[in-house]
Amino acid sequence: MALAELNFVARAEVVHLLGPPGTGKSHLASALGLEAVRAGKSVSFITLADLIGALAKAEREGTLRERLRFYCRPSLLIVDEIGYLPVIPGGGNLFFQLVNARYERGAMILTSNRGFAEWGDIFGSPVVATALLDRLLHHAIVIQIDGSSYRLRRHADLLPEHIRANAPITPPALIEPRRRGRPPKKGGSPPTT
Repeated sequence: MALAELNFVARAEVVHLLGPPGTGKSHLASALGLEAVRAGKSVSFITLADLIGALAKAEREGTLRERLRFYCRPSLLIVDEIGYLPVIPGGGNLFFQLVNARYERGAMILTSNRGFAEWGDIFGSPVVATALLDRLLHHAIVIQIDGSSYRLRRHADLLPEHIRANAPITPPALIEPRRRGRPPKKGGSPPTT
């Protein structure tokens, strides 16, 4: 609720929402973005893969500077799904240019299913990851979300054991099926199923 007050936007801070898939990171980022729009702030929401794709295309076309300016305009830039898809070669450098351009000038919300220690793998270079994290963690709010996937709770028993062991998925509590028909007679034996 404190984030919904949007002080982090005024301070040009970065909010990191980290946690396993299905724990509500993108939902929270969208809700905060909506609050910012309601408060009259400009907001842009994009996945990391789409962002890097757009920056790479602009670089090929010789319009990277203009594209970086475009992504620097919103008061709040939300970059979703860091770590879900592989980053193209050179993509980490492009993302760094944007982060550097927004550093201390514009707020960001970043969602990731991977911890910061894995960002070298995500961006293909520990050097790039270190430079990114240097700026992204300087004025940052880090929220670690633990728990099981909201999307998979009802079907956790269908997943192979090796996936269940690596993803914290808790099956829903066993709910007794509702009986249909007349209630059992008092003093009678319980029905068999």
